[in-house]
Amino acid sequence: MAEAGFLDRSRIVAPPDWSRWLVPPAALAIHLSIGQAYAWSVFKDPLSATMFKGSSHAGTLSALPFQLGIVMLGISAALFGTKVDHKGPRWAMLVATSCFSAGFLISAAGVAVGQYWLVVFGYGFVGGIGLGIGYISPVSTLIKWFPDKPGMATGLAIMGFGGGALIASPWSSSMLKAFGATGANAQAGGIAQAFLVHGVVYAVFMSLGWLLIRVPADDWRPAGWDPASVRSRPLVTLANVSARNAIKTPQFWLLWVVLCFNVTAGIGILERAAPIYQDFFRGDTPAQTLATVAAGFVGILSLANMLGRFVWSSVSDLIGRKNIYRMYLGVGALLYLALELAENSSKTVFLVCAMLILSFYGAGFATVPAYLRDLFGTYEVGAIHGRLLTAWSVAGVLGPFIVNAIADAQKAAGLSGPDLYSLSFRIMIGLLVVGFVCNELIKPVAEKFHEPVAGAASAREVA
Repeated sequence: MAEAGFLDRSRIVAPPDWSRWLVPPAALAIHLSIGQAYAWSVFKDPLSATMFKGSSHAGTLSALPFQLGIVMLGISAALFGTKVDHKGPRWAMLVATSCFSAGFLISAAGVAVGQYWLVVFGYGFVGGIGLGIGYISPVSTLIKWFPDKPGMATGLAIMGFGGGALIASPWSSSMLKAFGATGANAQAGGIAQAFLVHGVVYAVFMSLGWLLIRVPADDWRPAGWDPASVRSRPLVTLANVSARNAIKTPQFWLLWVVLCFNVTAGIGILERAAPIYQDFFRGDTPAQTLATVAAGFVGILSLANMLGRFVWSSVSDLIGRKNIYRMYLGVGALLYLALELAENSSKTVFLVCAMLILSFYGAGFATVPAYLRDLFGTYEVGAIHGRLLTAWSVAGVLGPFIVNAIADAQKAAGLSGPDLYSLSFRIMIGLLVVGFVCNELIKPVAEKFHEPVAGAASAREVA
């Protein structure tokens, strides 16, 4: 029999003495990199000042690469989820590294030659494929390494995706400034240089992940952990459901709506974070420092996004996934209401509400793989997670479109400041209420969808 290739799953099965705590750093190397997507708003103003100078639709146009990237994240995760489970995380992480880095390089070429469609294709389409494959491979692997603490484990990895912008936002801002891509005399060439540096640096850093990653042996269990200990928890099953059967259940589609609307409510603010801050407080901050403060606001939101993923998803291990989503959706709606009522009267209220909203947004991502594990078991959980992320694709278009299109229309009508976002915030409240109701309707999966025990075991051996 020919020797297994370097990327083959069998080459990365961990030996008995391997520490599972070496796996989270590998996951973080991928997620901290692809989490740069959350810092896209830093590029919006430079693109608007160069490639879209004078356009009344600059906000909407400059959001297209980000929107397509999120769409492709969901599509690629859904299409390749089963292959990731079968071929293993090393293969998936290498593909993600190649696509994500290539997306920046193509975008750099697009800006350099003045062809914005190349930026959309590079960052959005090619880079978006890297986002989707890179996103699910560490998550499904960590669930297998931490069956006793799934919320904490997935939160630890996905925390990196939320925290990627915490690094990328100030780094990208300083790079754009150094390359002359900001201010009244902004040059498109500076944006191209920044994209080029991003592509090279992320290729190196993400390689640490696929070189380090390992998977547990089929019979591995954490010391002292009894699988039967989860039997008494609400909604948690020891049975398994295939990806094909999962999408036939009402639970999958209810959770799809929950994730979609929770993401929509957060991603609209996150994608336009820097411009939103500037629009709210333009009269209270000197013009020369407003852009810098707004970039800092993006960083603060990224920190909240990152910490929420770990803290709230870890709490879900204690109080249950359904209860934690009640908080994300119910309290999230009240926070949007507070933003609507307070407008720009208090920077403190604005900052606290925005931080909590983004913490719930990030935590929703971190908690949903554990929610899926509870409902459908560990068999093909990566593939089910990939299919569920199509909700993110829809939200990635819906959220930025609601906020950007309404803001552009309000600005064209002569409005300014918080009035640009009042209608958007009301829509977000409605979506969160609908998500709350859907979460209440989630019940245990019917036995008719469960896999036969022998069939599931056989399938795992093939994988």
